[in-house]
Amino acid sequence: MLNTTAWNRLRYGLYAPLYDHVAERAFRQARRQAMAQVHWRPGMRVLLVGAGTGLDLPWLPRDIELHATDLSPAMLQRLAARAEAMGRDVESEVMDAEDLHYPDGHFDVVVMHLILAVMPDPARGLAEARRVLAAHGQLCVMDKFQADERPAGAGRRALNLVTSAIATDITRQARPLLEGAGFVIEADRPVLMGSLFRALLARKAAAPG
Repeated sequence: MLNTTAWNRLRYGLYAPLYDHVAERAFRQARRQAMAQVHWRPGMRVLLVGAGTGLDLPWLPRDIELHATDLSPAMLQRLAARAEAMGRDVESEVMDAEDLHYPDGHFDVVVMHLILAVMPDPARGLAEARRVLAAHGQLCVMDKFQADERPAGAGRRALNLVTSAIATDITRQARPLLEGAGFVIEADRPVLMGSLFRALLARKAAAPG
């Protein structure tokens, strides 16, 4: 399957000039609803993982410390231009979501919108998100997911060979991924195309013992 970090960096660099035309309006309300589930407080340190061109920025409070990462320098260039136009201060850095260069427990909120269905190893990405989250931190996820109650059928898996190469994986399941990574899901709501796209809010599960 053609889904590697190198391929994702290349293709999203190519997609960058067109990305906003495709994704801005389509996911506007889904992003807003996902962000509305977070329990915001002034001064929070927030990380946008796979931040793309910064389409989440309009739905974030202004009284936070904001950081953003993406594999694609071209995407982050557009995020920087958007942040400047909005008068927002964003610390952005080219970085692999599966290898975050931040200390343990560094963030109050980690946002992962439309990235879990794209990255080669979502379990590793979630492990990194959990690592950099503070003990009572919140994980905000919005993405497309296969129903939790059943795995993808043969037809969907076959189609996934194509979709995962050019856009996104369509076989991943939200609750198995998040719970398997040590998160407790506090909110889970459909936000687009029936229940295909879901917004979830999760916290780190308590350590055993």
